[in-house]
Amino acid sequence: MKKKWLFKKSPDPIKVRSLSSKLNIHPTLVSLLLQRDIDSLAKAQSYFKPSLAQLHDPFLMRGMSNAVKAIERSISNHEKILVYGDYDVDGTTAVALIYGFLQSLYPEIDYYIPDRYSEGYGLSNAGIQYALDHQYKLIITLDCGIKAVELVDKGVANGLSFIICDHHLPGEQLPAAAAILDPKQVGCNYPYKELSGCGVAYKLATAICINRGINEHKVYEYLDLVAVSIAADIVPITGENRVLSYFGLRKLNAKPRQGLEALLKIGGIKHQVDIPEVVFGLAPRINAAGRIDHARTAVELLLSNNAQQAEKWAKNVNEHNSLRKETDSSITREALEMIEKQPPATDSKSTVLFKEDWHKGVI
Repeated sequence: MKKKWLFKKSPDPIKVRSLSSKLNIHPTLVSLLLQRDIDSLAKAQSYFKPSLAQLHDPFLMRGMSNAVKAIERSISNHEKILVYGDYDVDGTTAVALIYGFLQSLYPEIDYYIPDRYSEGYGLSNAGIQYALDHQYKLIITLDCGIKAVELVDKGVANGLSFIICDHHLPGEQLPAAAAILDPKQVGCNYPYKELSGCGVAYKLATAICINRGINEHKVYEYLDLVAVSIAADIVPITGENRVLSYFGLRKLNAKPRQGLEALLKIGGIKHQVDIPEVVFGLAPRINAAGRIDHARTAVELLLSNNAQQAEKWAKNVNEHNSLRKETDSSITREALEMIEKQPPATDSKSTVLFKEDWHKGVI
């Protein structure tokens, strides 16, 4: 495979010298800043000293006012609310954030994670039926739902209301939800477009705090979840994500929630946690719950509020991860043996392998 390197244009030497003098840092570092459009003293100071004050007003996001009104209306009417999230790290952290936050304000709430094998990704028929069978009125989808047009129509026809919280690119038609929160939707003027699914959930929780006059420190408690989601979902660590990651990692290292602390301990992670440590140490363990068994285990871990309970769920998740690694190695061995027995043609550009019993959550 040929790679084509695209080099950014070298910045103006006069600008480099000027900013280097103001910041008192090496010109090479200044050149890198300028190539990233950090071209003033104010921008550089903001970059080197992240602050939660740099986060954008959540009500700049299209649909936020409607989302907050829909939640408050359900609470006023004593309706049951179902928090519905995807089974990967971004989805489970988002569910833990919104469920944990809303449960502290309102008891008639539960969460639902679809089964990877029987339901597949995102909003499902089984999930809609579960909500109907248990008399839920409002479903808040997290990290999914932006393309679930037909399923939302089915739910609405049966008396359900939806708030869609997603960060994926929408299709041509949007679901008929009471509110849609997705920075990538057409007409959304939110300044930062690369939030994770959990990041969108964080903005919703912040908006509820603002609407109720609650101190925003209440939602700062969930920043460790947001940092884990940003790292695991490989979204760009720029702009708002950089601020959220910075303060999320600080919380993860200083006072993480019980579940993450137990997971760090069982993973043998004793040093300062950084983004790579989250990507390769925490994320695979959280993901393994939904790959090997059911992602509800991961949410229970993230919601744990005492050390004993957290340790129990952390062991469970870690065992799933060990099994996931063993299964991965076994599949890889079998795949290589298949290639050795029947080598591909010399002009072949790819090799496709299949075996009936390969674990669908691992391959």
